[in-house]
Amino acid sequence: MNDEKIIKLLKISIVIGIILLLLGHYLLSYAKLPEIMGVKGIVISAACIAFGLIFSLPTKMYLTFLIMKRENKANQDQQGK
Repeated sequence: MNDEKIIKLLKISIVIGIILLLLGHYLLSYAKLPEIMGVKGIVISAACIAFGLIFSLPTKMYLTFLIMKRENKANQDQQGK
């Protein structure tokens, strides 16, 4: 896979992660799922937040490394001219 496809997949992963984080927060704070379902509601909300973090954090780090790599390559190309 080339960089463009990887970047697109990582951006989709970040969006999914943010949506899961927001869903977990919504379930805890506004839907009051723990009050309705008890421990199961807490587990569901915590799972949404945990998977949101799993999806979003590593992809942000990888995208940062790709951006740094591109900038270094652009700087080297610019210095070579």
